[in-house]
Amino acid sequence: MPVQPSNVSKSAPIVAGSAAPEEHRNPVFLVHGLMDTSYKMRTIASYLRGLGWEVFDIDLRTNDGTTRLEILARQLAVEIDRIFAPDSHSERSIDLLGFSMGGLVSRYYLQRLGGMQRVQRFITISTPHNGTIAANFSMRSGCMQMRPNSAFMQDLSSDVDRLKELNFTSLWTPFDLIILPPSSSQLGIGTERSIPVLAHPLMVSDRRVLLEISEALSQPAKSPMRSNSVAPNIDSECV
Repeated sequence: MPVQPSNVSKSAPIVAGSAAPEEHRNPVFLVHGLMDTSYKMRTIASYLRGLGWEVFDIDLRTNDGTTRLEILARQLAVEIDRIFAPDSHSERSIDLLGFSMGGLVSRYYLQRLGGMQRVQRFITISTPHNGTIAANFSMRSGCMQMRPNSAFMQDLSSDVDRLKELNFTSLWTPFDLIILPPSSSQLGIGTERSIPVLAHPLMVSDRRVLLEISEALSQPAKSPMRSNSVAPNIDSECV
């Protein structure tokens, strides 16, 4: 459905974004954050569809911080494999966008579950790539993994340079009160954009963020660096 102005944040008028030539566009997969559902990503989905992109999403379960992030990442892997089954889309690449916790779930999929073989462009929005101090106030296992210097964070940091193989973009706001410090969204690789959005939840509807997303998705993709390794077999009992 074409994007309608009423679907987009009214903080400023929406402006048409960049759109890559149709033959260069990949399907875009959206991953929501903590305590959210795919509904949270509706403005981004509507905006991109209005520009001609094919958009997919997922409802992670459970997404209240009680489920470990690697289990959520396995759900993501299963859903992507279901939609883009090898027998029907064997050579089809996708682009991946994660908001907040969804960016970490996406990174685990990329770095540990074979996602690097399929994804060409990776965008994160207000993701605590280096953890968030706010997670220190929760004893839920998934939240504890988002603490700075947690074992989960250290594991993903050990080979973070793998993301250089992709078109990687991190969008964040210096006014974030959920990602503490806000600079935790910076990895020092790829493209980083600081956008002065006044609150963490507004990052998925602010027009400036939408324009940055469409611009990032319109950049020429790097040539995929295929690995000889085989992606791990996902056990359905783990999801």
